[in-house]
Amino acid sequence: MSEQLRRLLQAGQPQAATITPHLGVMTLHFQLYGCEDIKAKRRTFAPLKAIWGKESDLAVAETADQDTLDCATWTIAAIGTSSQLISQRLDQVEKAIAERIDAPILEVQRELL
Repeated sequence: MSEQLRRLLQAGQPQAATITPHLGVMTLHFQLYGCEDIKAKRRTFAPLKAIWGKESDLAVAETADQDTLDCATWTIAAIGTSSQLISQRLDQVEKAIAERIDAPILEVQRELL
């Protein structure tokens, strides 16, 4: 194979773009009223996993207070291509959770990695 043909073949191959993923973690602390047992608590937070747990850029988990009936701690992790997009996404999710979940949010902690 000639040198000129090698150059043409190498020039035709696209270079792989390097994308650095960014990660944002938001932890929400909720106050619960009127939960008589763990099943009632799970029903209150069922939309968290059902709605946001199916999003491809989010991961949702109860991270603390699993056996406590008067409070709950949930963490949402978001992945994206920029810190600004992740921050906007977490803002949207926090607002939607506040509207849909029947429990007041006591504290919100965020961290962008």
